Amino acid sequence: MAHKTNSIEKFWKEIKRRKTGKVIVAYAATAFILLQLADILTPALLLPEWTTRLVTLIIIIGFPAAVIFSWAFDITTEGIKKTESIEESEEKKIVLKPVKGIFNASNIIITVLIIAVGVLAYPKVFKPNTLEKLRSSGERISVAVMPFKNMTNDTTLNVWQDGIQINLITSLSDNPEELQVRQTESLTDLIQDKEPGNYASITPAIASKISQKLDADLFISGYLNQSGSTIRLNAQLVASKTADVLKSFRLDGPAENIIPLIDSISVMLKNYLLMSREAKELPGYSGKYVSTSSPLALRYYIYGRKYFYKFDYPTARNWLSQAISVDTNFTQAIEMLSLAYGNEFLYEKATKSYGDEFLYDQAKKWCIKAYTRRDQMSPKQKIDINWIHALYFETPNEAISYLKQLLDFDDQNPTIYTNLGNRYSELFQYDRAIPEFKKALELFKKWEVKPDWSYNYTNLGEAYHKIGDYKEEEKIYKKAELDFPGDPNLLYDQVVLSLTSGDTIAANNISEKGLSLMKSLSMSEASIIATRASVCADAGLLDEAANYYRQALSFEPESPGRLNDLAYFLIDHDHNVRDGMELIEKALEIKPEHYIYLHTKGWGLYKLGKYKEALEILQKSWDLRRQFAVYDHEAYLHLEAAKKAVAGMKSN
Repeated sequence: MAHKTNSIEKFWKEIKRRKTGKVIVAYAATAFILLQLADILTPALLLPEWTTRLVTLIIIIGFPAAVIFSWAFDITTEGIKKTESIEESEEKKIVLKPVKGIFNASNIIITVLIIAVGVLAYPKVFKPNTLEKLRSSGERISVAVMPFKNMTNDTTLNVWQDGIQINLITSLSDNPEELQVRQTESLTDLIQDKEPGNYASITPAIASKISQKLDADLFISGYLNQSGSTIRLNAQLVASKTADVLKSFRLDGPAENIIPLIDSISVMLKNYLLMSREAKELPGYSGKYVSTSSPLALRYYIYGRKYFYKFDYPTARNWLSQAISVDTNFTQAIEMLSLAYGNEFLYEKATKSYGDEFLYDQAKKWCIKAYTRRDQMSPKQKIDINWIHALYFETPNEAISYLKQLLDFDDQNPTIYTNLGNRYSELFQYDRAIPEFKKALELFKKWEVKPDWSYNYTNLGEAYHKIGDYKEEEKIYKKAELDFPGDPNLLYDQVVLSLTSGDTIAANNISEKGLSLMKSLSMSEASIIATRASVCADAGLLDEAANYYRQALSFEPESPGRLNDLAYFLIDHDHNVRDGMELIEKALEIKPEHYIYLHTKGWGLYKLGKYKEALEILQKSWDLRRQFAVYDHEAYLHLEAAKKAVAGMKSN
């Protein structure tokens, strides 16, 4: 036992004498630094993907060689010499000059290497738990995906800056139980420069700031490189608050196969994010995340999407239609095309009194096309199309249910809150609409960007008006003036508020601005006067409203729309129901099966106490409305009133 101990002590003394231990420490430290440099420089210099593996292999092969060399040889001032055995050393009785202190060259080199290793290893050893803490917290991890940068000289690849972002957002949104992905609408509101090719200014610091404004724990950024016909896709997962890179991902492939590359890196990101003690398996739908394999179709979709969010619906429809012509099964393009038609109809209705019903017909047609493909969609896409289907074919109650489900995917999306507010307003539930509109505005304020459009303010102001809270309404319009000075919707609501409050001077001043604007938009004289009539009606000035409606009709006496405007006003406000009935009969002579005109007649019959006839006409109007238009809560309430009245007659 003593002999064994002496052998170990002798071996340990030999290691110290031959400085093999120092060599091992220095080699390990140098190897770590080289691996870190390889990991950083490989993507930056467009080196092959296997570069880091090659460096690792060389380091592994070199390790035993370095240990053997350090054992067998010494590096002296006289060159490399074979290390003498301990016996030979003792026989020569070489007396070494003692080294003063510990600051000799070898110790200094090793100390520097250890410090370098510590600096490089600290973020990996002590800060990797950013993601682990998020996983273990029990809360969902929130993620923002930045547009990817095109670092090639090929501008035709600019489209993939948004294309990759959209694919990754769609992919990660498939796991709402564990991930909360900030949707593109939220990001584009914060990235002011939305044109392709201008994302180079989004530095890591700016990306981190955007991500924090979205309350995202992490963000994903990346870029495209190209060498010959090979595309390299680089992605980084970054902590929003510290800007620490938690994980890097890199894939190479031929340029024509960029979509499979995006799919693959989506799976890599998702696997890394979703890793947890409870579940490490991805759901079965982790294949394609955008429902097309055509780069051309996706490019057209991205162009259409950009114009859609700029509210240029005709141009958006053009690009989206081209995307669908390339890939007829591109469900996301079909879904957005449906909304583009519907939104264009609403815009025309707001500026011309009546929109082109062809647009709504097309909106419903394309909605059905997307709806029939629900089984091919991801969970979020299914809810998206379900809410759009509810918008056109169901009631606001179903739409509200789906919108609340969308909040589970992203509760930092002002568009969802705005849509919720609109649906509650359609049901005349203004007390519920107001908080939703306010949440949308609060998000814009937090992000320090102006809202998408004036409706974000005016819809809230109108809800306040309906409940009689004119002070809050006025505050909202003052804020709106800063972001949307001279906006027609804002001017309209400001005139209504001024007239309601009895401030005729302010109303006249605003009206002059509105008149100039309407003329600049080439609105007809009849439309301008009808707008004045609507303002007076909303302000409760019924006599003035009736006079303006009659003036508008005098400009277009054969217009069924103008006839109906005056007829419905006279009937609904009990201003002159019999005159209203005569006017609506004239409108029905021109368009006998129009659901709006039938509704006006049915409501007039109800006002005259002719409940059975009213019910018959209102039911016919309702059936036609559900076939050709969308749900209208006022029409529903009128129909229910007629049913109740007829039921009361039978019980008597």
